[in-house]
Amino acid sequence: MNSEDFDVLAHCAAWARDESPVVLATVVKTWGSSPRPEGAMLCIRGDGRVVGSVSGGCIEDDLIARFKRSESRPVRPEIVEYGVTADEARRFGLPCGGTIRLVLEPVSSESKIAALFEAVARGELIARTLDLRTGASSLRRASAAEAVTLVGNVLTTIHGPRYRMLVIGAGQLSRYFCEIARGLDYQITVCDPRDDYADDWQVAGSRLSREMPDDLVLQMRLDARCAVVALTHDPKLDDLALMEALRTPAFYVGALGSRRNNAMRRERLREFDLTEWQIARLRGPAGIYIGSKTPAEIAVSILAEVTAAKNGVDLADAMRVPAAKARLDDPSHFTAACSIAASAHL
Repeated sequence: MNSEDFDVLAHCAAWARDESPVVLATVVKTWGSSPRPEGAMLCIRGDGRVVGSVSGGCIEDDLIARFKRSESRPVRPEIVEYGVTADEARRFGLPCGGTIRLVLEPVSSESKIAALFEAVARGELIARTLDLRTGASSLRRASAAEAVTLVGNVLTTIHGPRYRMLVIGAGQLSRYFCEIARGLDYQITVCDPRDDYADDWQVAGSRLSREMPDDLVLQMRLDARCAVVALTHDPKLDDLALMEALRTPAFYVGALGSRRNNAMRRERLREFDLTEWQIARLRGPAGIYIGSKTPAEIAVSILAEVTAAKNGVDLADAMRVPAAKARLDDPSHFTAACSIAASAHL
């Protein structure tokens, strides 16, 4: 679930609480190219005010025009499709003749949107089921592997953070890093047993732990939807945590520091009986080269690499695509850029 969809739930709950007529549109199926994924939401108030998006184009305009007219609002959940024909695809701005199927739901107390929003705000991952025949819904805890489904007359949508982020260190860089990561919808845990850093930690949307990082790694039971980033520059805190993290399926394990410092770190990790394959998983220096100098820019560079890893993008290949700058088309320039990135993260 991304920040836009969280905002949709917040507005939907507030508008319904004010007893305004509200319709929630949810993408449940797409064919061909679609600008919005399944599960994307749009909330429409009776006066035409909207938040969210289901297509990024004319479908929103059509829905707004429709629901401004009270006689056109659904009285119970219904399914609609846009882009079934080539003419409709052109009319609604759908690329490549794409088709979008939506569920339109008039929001009521039975929708449980307020309870859903409160659970998601607490960082919980929630499955919401909607009976299209009655409009009644129910909430339960979900697993990260679940997805949007429409089976018969029952729609199930998943809401809340699907990915977890463990940040080791509560310094200045970590503040910028966590503020951006929050916008990327990670469930963030910051670990720092040092009072001088932890006492002043105040970043909304993050949980602070004062335990030793390696102990916390074991407690969190990291899975393939987890990322670990060590930002302390202190081997006593970073190394043992990285050792444990590299044994897990975490999709990203990275550490701040120069190439020299990370080479020394890899040598230390070899003393912990890690395999060469496990050590090779360490992203160090963490981040991609963007000429970063300030803590905020370094945070962006690291999170760009984390995002690429999450999305299965090989950055070396991505930097050599035709649309990239000519200097980066040459692998030798890419290697040189990585060397510069190392010095930037000292």
